[in-house]
Parts: sequence; structure tokens; C-alpha cells
Amino acid sequence: MRSAKQRSTYKKVSVIGLGYIGLPTAAMFASRKMPVHGVDVNQSAVDTINRGEIHIVEPDLDIVVRAAVSEGYLKAATEAAPADAFLIAVPTPFKGDNKEPDLRFIEAAAAAIAPVLKKGDLVVLESTSPVGTTDKVAAWLAEARPDLSFPPSAGEQADIRMAYCPERVLPGRVMQELIYNDRIIGGMTPRCADAAVQLYKTFVLGNCVITNARTAEMAKLTENSFRDVNIAFANELSVLCDGLDINVWELISLTNRHPRVDILQPGPGVGGHCIAVDPWFIVANDPEKARIIRMAREINDSKPDWVVDKILQAVASGGKGAATKIACYGLAFKANIDDVRESPAIEIVKELLAKQAGEIMVVEPHIATLPQGLQGAELVAFADAAKAADIHVLLVDHRLFAEETRPEGVIIDTRGAWTR
Repeated sequence: MRSAKQRSTYKKVSVIGLGYIGLPTAAMFASRKMPVHGVDVNQSAVDTINRGEIHIVEPDLDIVVRAAVSEGYLKAATEAAPADAFLIAVPTPFKGDNKEPDLRFIEAAAAAIAPVLKKGDLVVLESTSPVGTTDKVAAWLAEARPDLSFPPSAGEQADIRMAYCPERVLPGRVMQELIYNDRIIGGMTPRCADAAVQLYKTFVLGNCVITNARTAEMAKLTENSFRDVNIAFANELSVLCDGLDINVWELISLTNRHPRVDILQPGPGVGGHCIAVDPWFIVANDPEKARIIRMAREINDSKPDWVVDKILQAVASGGKGAATKIACYGLAFKANIDDVRESPAIEIVKELLAKQAGEIMVVEPHIATLPQGLQGAELVAFADAAKAADIHVLLVDHRLFAEETRPEGVIIDTRGAWTR
């Protein structure tokens, strides 16, 4: 890795939330010999990190964390501590099933850092958030610390500088993309933006593109909504082609030979904490006008039900009923990672269990135990599933699956890896 040319005047960084984005970001600052205080509510994760180990799967991250901890640049804790710059990288889930954004973790992060803030500090929100969330963080901090001034009221003269700087990295390539991808810097004022650029240039070699906080918030949501709409088009094509006895993978390959066409690949749905979630934040801001975005979300959210119906049809035609052995290959929301957040594969397995479709086996080489809610299924090795199952359902195209011989029996391939 090349070193960034600019050195930040910030001497210590605190990263709130040590998950799939927070920990790599903390490790990246620490790799540049900057002391980092990481904060997470998960004591087990904190203990793991302080041993120089990691609790998530991400290539190269373990090496960087081990070095940063052993050299004393990265420490984790469950409590906030004074620093010069604070990065908030906590989850933004939904409120129940109504698809409205739940900001309680961001609010809790703001409450955690408020007591240790001092004049001159920088606060950066990285969590994917609805438009206006950075303003809310400023309001929460101002309420907790009336002795300090914040950009919404004091502008460029504020004691605390604030910005929204969303991550835009690909799981499995996070450590590279944190460095080389362009970064959107949404400052609440120009001075805030400049401060955030200076911080990120500690390791970012891509361009730091300055805008305001609200535009940066919308840019993050727009990027993932664009991809969601494209995937919805592919998923709808796959359903149409199934009824017309057309191989959708061949169709898309042929169509993409047009110089101005680039259709993405269909799948069993859309997962992850970005594409499956972010479009709903736009819809929540203006439900009446976000029509295409809402429709794309509904198409992608309905795809797991379509896959379940295909499996049930195969069960019915096989004649074994509840004795049918069904192997589901993959639980992660995308290939070659262990992240199961919002994974359509999880929903498909849950639905098969609820409908008592048969004996359910799950093959997921990146996890040691099945996630909560999948009691009744059995986690098995690829070879065991390939030998025993009557129906084989490919839900995630892990590289490890491609290295194995395709199973014999009824194949339901939602990724095209076995039937493309």
C-alpha cells in the first residue's frame, strides 16, 4: 500500500462502531501510526480486537489489525474517550417492518462522545443515513453540550467541525477501496469540509470531493438506489424468462454486447446493509414521488418468495413430500464474505422451514454456526449436501462452490453459476 502524501494535524482518532466499516477504517488510520480509540458495545468484539484478532471476515484486515494492536496504535473499548476526531460508523436499521429508518444507534453514539468533546474537535458521520441526519447529530450534540458551539448555529466559527463522509466500498475489497476510491466529503461548512479532507488524506489516495452534508447524504443513497433499480430490472427479466423458457443468463450476456447496455445479474433478491436498505431512506423522505425507487425495492423484496415457490414446485413434483432433502448453498448476502445482513438467502431458508418443505441442509463455508431463526436446518459441508440432497438450491455464488463438482439432482440456480 502506498502512503498518502498529506499528514493530518489530528493526533488521535476515535471510531464509534467497530463493524464491517468501522474496524477497517480504524485499522487504516492506525496503520498510518495514528493512535485510534475504537468503541463498540459488543464486549466480545472489543476483546477480540484487543487480542489483535478480528470478528469479521475481510481479506487483509487481520494482518493490519494485528500489526496496529501489537504496535499500540489501535485499542478498543466499550466507552468513549477524548480524541481530536470522532468517526461514527454504527448501523442504521429499520423500525420494525415499516421500512422507516431507525437512528437510535447514531443518537446513542452522539450521546457517548458528547461528554468528551472539546473545542476544535471534528465529528464525522459515516453511517448510511437519511438526508438531514447530520443536522440531527449536530442538534443532539448541541443539546448535550451547551458550552460548545456547532455549525448549524455558529457556522464557520463553531467550536466543533462536522461532516458527513459516506463509505463506498465493496465487501471483500474494503482495505483496497478505502485507500483508492474517491471520497465524498460533505462538510456542514467549507471549514468543516477542509478539516475532514485533511483527516481522510491520512490514508485516502483517491480524490476527496467536497460538497455539503445534505448532498453527500443523498449521494450515498442515490448510488445504491441506482444499483437497486438495475438489479430489479434483471430480477424481473429472470422471472419473465423463466415463464418463456429462456435462459436469462444467456439473454443478458447477449444484450450486454450492445455498446450502451449494461444489465446487472439477477439473483434470489438483494441483501446487505446498503442496497437492500438505502433506497427505503429515500422513499421515507418523500413516499409519493419516489415511485421507481419504491417499485424496484418491492420487486427485489419479492424475489425470495418467487424462489421459495420454485423450490416448493420441485418438492411437489419429486413425490417425497416432507421427506425431500433440500440443500441451500450460501447464506451471505453476496459471494465470498460472511456478512448475512438483510440476506435474501436467510429469508428463503426461514420460509422453507416455516412451510416444512422438507429436510433443510445449509452449506455456508464462511460461518461456524447458523444465524438465529434457522433452527431446524443443519449446517453441513458441500460434499455431504451434494451427496444427500434431492434438490440443490444455489443462493450465493461463493468461489468455493465453483471449485466443487456440480451436484447431481434437481438444480435451482438463482445465480447462474451452475446453469449459465
